[in-house]
Amino acid sequence: MSQTLAIIKPDAVGSGKAGKILAHLEDAGFTVRAMKMVRLTKAQAGAFYEVHRERPFYGELVEFMTSGPVIPIVLEADNAVARLRETIGATDPAEAAEGTVRKLYAESKGRNAIHASDSDENARAEIAFFFSRSELLGLD
Repeated sequence: MSQTLAIIKPDAVGSGKAGKILAHLEDAGFTVRAMKMVRLTKAQAGAFYEVHRERPFYGELVEFMTSGPVIPIVLEADNAVARLRETIGATDPAEAAEGTVRKLYAESKGRNAIHASDSDENARAEIAFFFSRSELLGLD
């Protein structure tokens, strides 16, 4: 079993889709190990997305991620990172496979409902960004 991070983004939280997305993830075989609702500051969102600082969408991404509450979730499953990325679908919902989270719940490429870690290494760093060890369930 491995872990990964998902973040239900402000668009999905604000439109009341968070529960449906969480149910979709659980139905896909993921176990929730930690979850909370937070409102990111610009400094926090900037630090989280630091890897994208030089990309043209960085400022817009930081603005979007601070526009409302988000729900970071630690998910556990076999091959969690790859499975979650498959479950959520392509960044652009128009290109996402039928039945994926983004096909079902995303508004657009920029307002795409959910974030998912893209590697095991990034998953560990992203989980640590949002959760202390004591907040992670199932770890002794």
